[in-house]
Amino acid sequence: MGPGDKLDLIIKGGEVLDPSQNLRARRDIGIQNAVIAELASDIPPDRGARMIDAKGKLVTPGLVDLHAHVYPQGSAIGLPVDEIAPTMASTTYVSAGDAGANNFSAFKHYILEQVRSRIFAFVHISSIGLAGFPAGECLNLDYCNIALAAKTLAENQDVLLGVKVRQSANIVGANGIEPLKRAIAAAERSGTKGRVMVHIGDVPVKLGELLDLLRPGDIVAHIFSGQGNNVVQNGKVIAEAFEAKKRGVIMEIAHGMASFDYTVAETAIQQGFLPDCISTDIHAYSINSPGKPFLPWVMSKFWNMGFSLEEVVALATVNPAQVIGKIDKLGTLKVGAPADVSLLEIVEGPVSFVDTRNNLREGNKYLKPFQTIRAGRPIGRPCPAPFSDP
Repeated sequence: MGPGDKLDLIIKGGEVLDPSQNLRARRDIGIQNAVIAELASDIPPDRGARMIDAKGKLVTPGLVDLHAHVYPQGSAIGLPVDEIAPTMASTTYVSAGDAGANNFSAFKHYILEQVRSRIFAFVHISSIGLAGFPAGECLNLDYCNIALAAKTLAENQDVLLGVKVRQSANIVGANGIEPLKRAIAAAERSGTKGRVMVHIGDVPVKLGELLDLLRPGDIVAHIFSGQGNNVVQNGKVIAEAFEAKKRGVIMEIAHGMASFDYTVAETAIQQGFLPDCISTDIHAYSINSPGKPFLPWVMSKFWNMGFSLEEVVALATVNPAQVIGKIDKLGTLKVGAPADVSLLEIVEGPVSFVDTRNNLREGNKYLKPFQTIRAGRPIGRPCPAPFSDP
């Protein structure tokens, strides 16, 4: 910047919480050309072309949702990602297998390249992705084409993180864990070191048998599901779950409308089995469910379960950003990082939370979205002129 150049945007007076820097303090943030240009105790307002007054607000790196469904028109449950920004306060989403090899190209060209939110994705091992929902996409193994999934992953490494598979009994039928084995084979055949994300719930084999197949860096979605065959059996976390976590398998919440049970979560957490990422499994059905799987709301559930605010912010920013691993400094507010910022209100007072099995828990605080900034541009006011979508 030259001596007379103005910052594009100043976020002033907020309480900045950035776990990647062990930072929690009042700071001003200066944004220029879609990156964090300054992080300082005071930036004079006249140095910015525009300013957001963040006094009394919590300012965090842009929230990262590792598990969402954001392929409207192409997936039966996909949502328009920019429309849900006001409730999600998220700047980055990972599409959890919305598209398979047959319809991924349309997802990339007509969705990913048209939205303001940043989207990465897992390609589904089923070539139809979730287009056939509610019919199980892995009931017919002919759809689980290893070569097609591997080719799609190899050719789209800019946005694809790996291969997704859903392993519930109603989705795979008599095929057991063959879809998972094919997803792993596709990731390995692609030559990309791609991850496998596996949806668990009512798994048609012993869960430990499934977990033993997973490699370091693979992801287990819905770890606190109460749909049966859970990580908690007979009051104890199964040994295979601890072993998988120890060798580097990533454990994510993926709350959804049927996959978060307080009784499972509380038991597992008490025994030291903790999540690596907080995520939502937001989609066209879960968004209307009583559990309200909006990212700040799911974070609030864990905050009220005894996690620190620093911990829940890390689980929804730097941790999932590191899993994505595609962009330097994503999930942080370090100078030079992408100018993705979430502003939240801390609301104190009695609040009720419900899981996906109608278990109720009372709390005394929650996080409420206030403003979301993606690549230095607020979603909503203040808008720059001329407007140039980054």
